[in-house]
Amino acid sequence: MDKKQQLANLIGLSKRAGKVITGEDLVTKAIQNGRARLIFIASDASSNLFKKITDKASYYEVTLCQEFSENELSQAIGQNRKVIAVTDDGFVKKMESLMND
Repeated sequence: MDKKQQLANLIGLSKRAGKVITGEDLVTKAIQNGRARLIFIASDASSNLFKKITDKASYYEVTLCQEFSENELSQAIGQNRKVIAVTDDGFVKKMESLMND
């Protein structure tokens, strides 16, 4: 199993554990109130959404990942979404170690 698939599985697991926030408005709020630890934005998201989320993420120093397309991200969590935030430090540590390998 490749790293991308492992990462997708972890995203799905964290979603089932209730540690994922989805959707543009909720993710933006999560970044601002410090709950978002890691953000996944679809590589094919609109330029407006992309700019909004990347600006927020860099201002609040939250790691951003654009490894997945909207389709792949949606499949991982079972919902149609362009942006998600992971809120659990344990999941984020594991995901970051996979991304940095």
